[in-house]
Amino acid sequence: MSLSSQRVNYRKNSRRSAFSGFDPILTIAVALLLIIGTLLVYAATRNWYAANGLDPEYYLKRHVINIAIGALLAWGTTVVDYRLIRAYTPIVWVIGVLGLTAVLIPGIGDEVNGANAWIGLPGGFQVQPAELAKISIIVGMSMILSERTHDTDAPQHTDVMQALVVAAVPVLLILAQPDMGTVFIISISVVTIIAVSGAPMRWVVGLILVAVIGSFAAVKVGIIDDYQVKRLQAFVDPNADSQGSGYQLRQARITVGSGGLLGTGLFNGPQTNGRFVPEQQTDFIFTVAGEELGFLGCGFILILYLTVLMRAFGIARKSNDPYGKLVCTGVIAWFAFQTFENIGMTLGMMPMTGVPLPFVSYGGSSMFATMIGFGLLQNVNARNRG
Repeated sequence: MSLSSQRVNYRKNSRRSAFSGFDPILTIAVALLLIIGTLLVYAATRNWYAANGLDPEYYLKRHVINIAIGALLAWGTTVVDYRLIRAYTPIVWVIGVLGLTAVLIPGIGDEVNGANAWIGLPGGFQVQPAELAKISIIVGMSMILSERTHDTDAPQHTDVMQALVVAAVPVLLILAQPDMGTVFIISISVVTIIAVSGAPMRWVVGLILVAVIGSFAAVKVGIIDDYQVKRLQAFVDPNADSQGSGYQLRQARITVGSGGLLGTGLFNGPQTNGRFVPEQQTDFIFTVAGEELGFLGCGFILILYLTVLMRAFGIARKSNDPYGKLVCTGVIAWFAFQTFENIGMTLGMMPMTGVPLPFVSYGGSSMFATMIGFGLLQNVNARNRG
């Protein structure tokens, strides 16, 4: 077969796999989460906005736009073979670092809830570079740790050190914002990727120890801002900050608990309609589900997340390419821990860190990043079908 014929077949196979190689169960689970999230965002905002003479569909419209853009990004991520994406990884990483640097420049970065983590855009939209940095770190580390330029299947110490540098630069910039929630999520992905790559286990143990000691030292020397310390105090004692983080946590628990088994019904939650929980359409969207959909509705949402993670794990397990396996691993760790952290802080089981619920919470940057992660999973699955 001639070289030109091989190129033609490659293009045909790439196009076919990009469209026909999607995992249907994963797609359905994500689609259902997006639909549920849209309803919950609308339920969290419509009554309060209408009562104050504002457009009750304001957040609904913007959320649908975010989903549409995210869907295009997810599809765009599947168009090019993921094995070719590694060639552009340095560019993606540099763009991510430039974005994280820009938010720290006065006049460019916008401060929201004590963190300089956003860049304002026309039309009232904002972008959060830290969300997109998750992608650049995952693909960057996966590229380095999957290279096999030596006579062993395991990465060498120099490979691990290079991968850690790729993660450390964005993490330090995110710490400067500061955004501890995103740092925790990225750290989990970093440790998981290194563990799955086959690197010596002492690297994993060492990183965990560094994280524990570093967190303790950050609190002691005052690196963590006062509002973040109050969040930790509210986790231990909800009465420690009765008008701030403690109030938010107590109201979140009341709202979730008031739903009972079946919930009060969509759009009929007294706590939600009364706007008792701050940031309910973003970080505390799960409280809307707890009150209006009840235990059964929340259980269904958890089943959808479990389905997403199980299908993603299946894609990673059957991948015969180390790079694809590590990319999937990073995305799985990211989705799993962020979901656990968001729902955990809503129920008072985890400290409040201000992270959104993947595919459900309102927020453009988070939606774009998670949909790109979803696209990466589908891309790996499409190119590894038997």
